[in-house]
Amino acid sequence: MVSRFEHPAGGYKKIFETCEELAEPLPATVTGRIPPFLKGSLLRLGPGLFEVGDEPFYHLFDGQALMHKFDFKNGQVTYFRKFVRTDAYVRAITEKRVVITEFGTFAYPDPCKNIFSRFFSYFKGVEVTDNCLVNVYPIGEDYYAVTETNYLTKVDTDSLETLKKVDMCNYVNINGVTAHPHIEQDGTVYNIGNCMGKGATLAYNIVMTPPTQKDKSDPITKSKVVVQFPSAERFKPSYVHSFGMSENYFVFVETPVKINLLKFLSAWSIRGSNYMDCFESNESQGTLFHIAKKNPGEYIDHKFKGAPIGMFHHINTYEDQGFIVTDVCGWKGFEFVYNYLWLANLRANWEEVKKAAMMAPQPEVRRYVIPLDIHKEEQGKNLVSLPYTTATATMHADGTIWLEPEVLFSGPRQAFEFPQINYGKYAGKNYSYAYALGLNHFIPDRIVKLNVRTKETWVWQEPDSYPSEPLFIQTPDGVDEDDGVLLTIVVAPGAQRPGYLLILNAKDLSEIARAEVECTMPVTFHGMYKP
Repeated sequence: MVSRFEHPAGGYKKIFETCEELAEPLPATVTGRIPPFLKGSLLRLGPGLFEVGDEPFYHLFDGQALMHKFDFKNGQVTYFRKFVRTDAYVRAITEKRVVITEFGTFAYPDPCKNIFSRFFSYFKGVEVTDNCLVNVYPIGEDYYAVTETNYLTKVDTDSLETLKKVDMCNYVNINGVTAHPHIEQDGTVYNIGNCMGKGATLAYNIVMTPPTQKDKSDPITKSKVVVQFPSAERFKPSYVHSFGMSENYFVFVETPVKINLLKFLSAWSIRGSNYMDCFESNESQGTLFHIAKKNPGEYIDHKFKGAPIGMFHHINTYEDQGFIVTDVCGWKGFEFVYNYLWLANLRANWEEVKKAAMMAPQPEVRRYVIPLDIHKEEQGKNLVSLPYTTATATMHADGTIWLEPEVLFSGPRQAFEFPQINYGKYAGKNYSYAYALGLNHFIPDRIVKLNVRTKETWVWQEPDSYPSEPLFIQTPDGVDEDDGVLLTIVVAPGAQRPGYLLILNAKDLSEIARAEVECTMPVTFHGMYKP
């Protein structure tokens, strides 16, 4: 599971470089045989424009959203990409400068405006970015490219045209939603975001958007809050990137990485600051685990607590014999991992990249087990009785229940990240396999598979090749959980055809086929297979 390669040639720098969009789809050169059941499109999002004129973007999450598409048809493959025409992108291109402040890049006020109009524009409030570079997912019959703000961007998944900008604030009490919703079989979408709770305190709302409506109205307009989680600190909500959902429960992990709202609101108007400037760590809080019933939504007020971790991606969450089992990709400690994802760090020479990662939080795949049935008198004893896990939950005298995880995978500076499962059949259910992108000192250089029951691992890796999050597609008549293929986009900067779609057998990560194109591609974060 650990990387077998070093990257002294620095080929990875290529995935953080600006590229052009395409006028029409490019045919790919196929080696191997494309499985006949692949008939749709692989859609991916990531940054594609890393500077505007002579103004650079500074952080991995700042580059302007580029949508990629591989189409499968009769064993042939084509590749296409277009920039999403967000306000952030269109205005940057028009004015030839960074106009909207991004995650780690401050947009300076318009130099052409005088002091009075600048002064008044401060009172209009901050313009929040709509740069949807993180993911794409369906709501009803429509598809949305998303980031983590209140804005979603409706896109046409065939032409990759941009259709419209949607503000979630118009429909629900939310300051933003994550790029990691949970989607049920019928198309119901659940998501989470920070909100204003009662009495001017911060909280977190789970929002439900129903599936396609009979009257063809937009499901987003029918969105509603299902349940609210409290915030540990009144004016400092934790950064939330994803959440867990089993058949009957939501799991929300409140990490020590905080958004200082007062700093956030004042910083914008006073000096050149960005989102990254507003994060801080609460070094004494640890990690709080919250659970709520799903239907009807009801917060369960037990204090579950663990050692401090950073956490972006939940792998899967399920119920078993009165316990909730939640598997996550953790980063040990309270420091914010995004501090290590400045483009200058990622584009550094290999020895420098390694040196920086030595200082960073260490990645670990962890299983936490949360007991649902709690009695006060069981103080000091482990409440977890599931036979297959070493994870524990212990009641303390003050009523908090301390959670110790089972470690499913741990390798120094070798992260199992951007996890995926057989989501269609095993989301919210007891499962065996997780697939992920292997990060080697934050550089993506392999595809990995983990058996969460036995801890057995598999790896696909080639020298100077930089893959992306693997998506699992089930074989139509598949019986086993891992009967299917993984799709990943690989960049091999030295090759004649430097970008390719790789299809692996999910059983053993052996190669089934690849479809190579004569252009390189920047990094992508998340995406989906549209049948």
